[in-house]
Amino acid sequence: MIKHLQTLPGHQNPVYALANADEDGIFFSAGNDKGVVEWSLLNMAFVKVKMPVQSSVYCLHYYNEQLFVGERSGAFSVYDLKKQEVITRTNAHLKPIFNIKTVQTKNELITTGEDGSVAVWSLSDFKEIYRFQAAYDTVRTIALSPDETEIAFGCKDHLIKIYNLSDYSLKQNLEGHKHPVTSLAYHPEKRYLISGSRDAQLKIWSLPDYELLQTVPAHMFTIYDIAFHPTLPYFATSSQDKSIKLWDAENFKLYKILNLEKAGIGHTHSINKIIWSRDGKYLISTGDDRQVMVWEME
Repeated sequence: MIKHLQTLPGHQNPVYALANADEDGIFFSAGNDKGVVEWSLLNMAFVKVKMPVQSSVYCLHYYNEQLFVGERSGAFSVYDLKKQEVITRTNAHLKPIFNIKTVQTKNELITTGEDGSVAVWSLSDFKEIYRFQAAYDTVRTIALSPDETEIAFGCKDHLIKIYNLSDYSLKQNLEGHKHPVTSLAYHPEKRYLISGSRDAQLKIWSLPDYELLQTVPAHMFTIYDIAFHPTLPYFATSSQDKSIKLWDAENFKLYKILNLEKAGIGHTHSINKIIWSRDGKYLISTGDDRQVMVWEME
């Protein structure tokens, strides 16, 4: 169903962030190194260091031929892939930025992180439009509903906070996890919201009412990422327990465990980030072991 294809070495320190480009087979990685790296899935090889960075990178986000880079310093940079240059760098937060998203329908950029504040920026000139305090402590993760009517924030205080995207008003708080919420994802057809936490559990929240439907004891330790396959009814999770798991998106049945023990090959440390290639042929994973791994759907 899914198997290890390639390990791409090169990073010297833990890797925290991955993002796809629109261009076929190009993706980016970054972390505790001094640069953002470009890779090719077509050649299964390193391409080049795309841009230097001034501090560790905790998140990457790609939109409209621009790469958004969120740093430990609280700054974000925007790299224009057409111009092949950094077009702006903004000191957005006083503490590290953990997540960046774009709201296509509003032409807005959203940043958040360790200071608990959420900043909204114009994608036209990267000026700040609005800022609000979503939590008193870290906001670790953001999920945008597919229709861009709602946005969910996963917080260190174990709450999930749902806001209306029209005016950024608070819609409701979801209490279910006992520990910090570290990963969030909406079902691509907005059937449910799924959350992962330091409590190692997945929680499935119904939509539109956000009732808790199911709790899945998914991993041994913190669940760092949740990624839905672009076309097939699966999602993958990655964890501090050094494993990736592939699940049925309809009934939450576990299909496959990818780790050293089960697959004979895998990450040796925490897996911080996973993404599917745009065509869904590959799952890309990375983490504290400094390796970028490519897994192929069979």
